Amino acid sequence: MNDDKVRILAIAPYEAMKTAMERLAQKRDDIELDVFVGDLDVGKELVLHQMQKPYDAIISRGGTASLIETITELPVVEVSLSVYDILRSIKLAENYKEKYAIIGFPSITSSAHMLCDLLQYELDIFTIHAESEAHSLLVKLKQEEYRMVVCDMISYTQARQLGLNAILITSGVESIEDAFSQAVKISTSQIRTRRENLLFRHVLNNAEVQTIVFGPEMEVYFSSNTNSDAPEIADLLRRELPRFRTGENKKIYRSIAGTLYAISGQVFRVSEMDFTSFQITLSKLSSTLGKNFLTYSDQDDAEKEFYNSFYSITGAMGTLEDTVNHFSQNTLPVLISGETGTGKEQIARALYLRSSNRANPFVTIDCSRITDKSWSYLTDNFKSPFNDNDNTIFFQNLNALPEELLDQLLTLILDSGLQYRNRLLFSCVNENNSQVASVCSPLIKTLSCLTICLPPLRERIHELPNLSSIYLSTLNVSLGKQISGFEPKAMEMLLDYDWPENYAQFKRMATELAVLTDTPYITSHSVANILDKERSSIVPTRESARSSFLDQELTRPLDDITRDIIRHAVAANNGNQSLTAKQLQISRTTLWRYMKD
Repeated sequence: MNDDKVRILAIAPYEAMKTAMERLAQKRDDIELDVFVGDLDVGKELVLHQMQKPYDAIISRGGTASLIETITELPVVEVSLSVYDILRSIKLAENYKEKYAIIGFPSITSSAHMLCDLLQYELDIFTIHAESEAHSLLVKLKQEEYRMVVCDMISYTQARQLGLNAILITSGVESIEDAFSQAVKISTSQIRTRRENLLFRHVLNNAEVQTIVFGPEMEVYFSSNTNSDAPEIADLLRRELPRFRTGENKKIYRSIAGTLYAISGQVFRVSEMDFTSFQITLSKLSSTLGKNFLTYSDQDDAEKEFYNSFYSITGAMGTLEDTVNHFSQNTLPVLISGETGTGKEQIARALYLRSSNRANPFVTIDCSRITDKSWSYLTDNFKSPFNDNDNTIFFQNLNALPEELLDQLLTLILDSGLQYRNRLLFSCVNENNSQVASVCSPLIKTLSCLTICLPPLRERIHELPNLSSIYLSTLNVSLGKQISGFEPKAMEMLLDYDWPENYAQFKRMATELAVLTDTPYITSHSVANILDKERSSIVPTRESARSSFLDQELTRPLDDITRDIIRHAVAANNGNQSLTAKQLQISRTTLWRYMKD
């Protein structure tokens, strides 16, 4: 580092702030900046992991800045929220059609009151004075049927966990620039002490074994792990810490993202205080099998996937919330069906996260990726998840499994009692408004599966304005944009579209539109262009599939084709033969004859 420059460590609560800080720092010749993304405790842990470097000041925002002040003697400068930052978020929320409120500390709500007085807005504004007040207030607002909050990062995270939609108030470049200037002005040097600490840390950081030490209050006292997985490893060790302190565990193994962690620990006492030291050895897991079809997740992984998903961010679960809550409280198998892109995987994660089994792994088997080799692994290898107990096993894309393997799977489940030893979840793709793909019917009947059928987006098209507002607010944060919504004509075009690939397609299109848009509103011209592209890419695919289907059917006897069509129609009508005969314009006698053959 250049000693003539002020050395700043910045902890941004979200990725877009990190990007803005880096861009502004490049324009200044008086600072050198290291910036990381982390909020609250994660931000605090990041500072602890970076303390071996000789910084002159730390910059962060809100509650994260307050937490950092408790662990360092360096000056901590807070990035404030300007009146313009709050106004921009209020303008974005104008597109939201349901009941919402603004909540935050006085620095936010006083400005919000002033803006509402000036602009003659009638908005519900609630003030909190401590982080501990946020959760109870959010619970109260949810009970009073508020659907969304405009808030800072502390309330944003908790709101999402409670199932409320949220728009984060982001800091503009003016606030960040002011924080840099304050850091340069008030920085004091403690270089000598920091360099002495750096010497000892350097020795441990270059050892082959990583070392992490926890203090009496379960805080990270020292860590030689400066990798990107540091917060995840620290959280894992913190959960295991009580068992090590009582002597229940001496060594454990954990697999994270393809790496096997061998962890040993010991408790020692210094100055009448107990410390726990962990030594961690890493090794890569074998990938010779190429298990793309099989993934293991723990509760933290599943929460990250679910709460960061489009489905969770936009509240697309809708009226299925109660069904998911009820189904998650028992151990019966569940089949989740729906068209492509309706969020079946996220419903499976929600069932897992709300179950009593969430402390055990969530195992996903993607049936569309199964090969002869992987099928042999599942059925014959002692490491197969079929030989384990107390897990949640999710069979994704069950309809992609060949019929003979589906029969084998059902037999294996019954013979091994897999449904009693583990919680089983299934998903299948169904098209054309059918409730369940016919290939899955034997499984439902034999295993007495509970069923959840996800409606396509076209049946919930009235919710599209709400979905777009919430998702655009998230894109603004991740892309560093300031988009306020869609032009009225653009929204009309989206409402008129039939969305053949449902939420996944809307997410893809909205993301592309946000990336390409440099104006406050997404224009109808941009929407028209992307809809034309979607129509040209999706329709030929469907026509090609139909052509392939017809080529295959023309090789079969006409009676066989007719019999299959009738049976599919009867199944789609839930066994109602009179209705089926009327739809197919044949007599009930003819229908009965084909059903009997």
